[in-house]
Amino acid sequence: MIFEIAHKTHYRYHSTVVQSLHLMHMTPRALSGQVVRHHNLLIEPSPASRQAGVDVFGNPNLIVDIEAPHRELLILSRSTIEKHLPPSVKLSATTPWDALDFRLLRAANERDVHVLMFRCASRLTTPTLEIADYSVRSFAPSRPVLEGAMDLIMRIYNDFEFDPHATDVSTPVSQVFAMRRGVCQDFAHLALACLRARRIPARYVSGYLHTHPPVGRPKLQGADASHAWISVWAPESGWVDLDPTNGILARDEHITVAYGRDYDDVSPISGVLRGGGEHSVSVAVDVNMVADATAN
Repeated sequence: MIFEIAHKTHYRYHSTVVQSLHLMHMTPRALSGQVVRHHNLLIEPSPASRQAGVDVFGNPNLIVDIEAPHRELLILSRSTIEKHLPPSVKLSATTPWDALDFRLLRAANERDVHVLMFRCASRLTTPTLEIADYSVRSFAPSRPVLEGAMDLIMRIYNDFEFDPHATDVSTPVSQVFAMRRGVCQDFAHLALACLRARRIPARYVSGYLHTHPPVGRPKLQGADASHAWISVWAPESGWVDLDPTNGILARDEHITVAYGRDYDDVSPISGVLRGGGEHSVSVAVDVNMVADATAN
């Protein structure tokens, strides 16, 4: 499958921004099963400098310094992504969740830091006692880790209501759990808090999801949105992506931009400003499947 993605972010400031410095995670990752055919990032006003890099998780990022005074900031990301179905995984054939400590041991008793860092609670995924108790039902002793993780995300899918008006980016996971409602970011953080309460390696994934309009209705331009889901580790399969918002294994319509411990690590745009005061922001995303002109 080939997808074309347009992600437009428009900031409007109450007063003039004299200078701003931004860190951006808007370049999709090249991964097994995901090929980045094309990507560009248009920024207005044009930055005085752009510094591309890679963060500690391997995500491409960009630091931009805008020195021109401005009252508006426009960021337009365009990507063409080739996706392939991930290998099938037998969830019940993975290591028991309570045997992961042993499987993570390496030669000379060294541990894989790149996996272990995702077992630890982060600022946005610290489990409360209530959240830890909620996770217990999915992880009976000796249950295969991915089977338990799938059970957990299905419970979140069934027990929680998608409500775009209930939360914002600052809503703590404890409040999401109490309200039983939220959005994809909230459900990803809740799933991570549950998994980390059981010391299961799991990471936050940001990206896009190709959506389908209702039957008989056209797809509205700009009506798609960024999406978030999780990835859980098992020794037999490596990282496997699960989507608690939709209660499914992530497939070839999930397009990964970045992954980290939580949203803080992979926020699309963050930064510091001199001036600006209050501001508003509008976001429009289009994810469209296109024909592959190179395929025969």
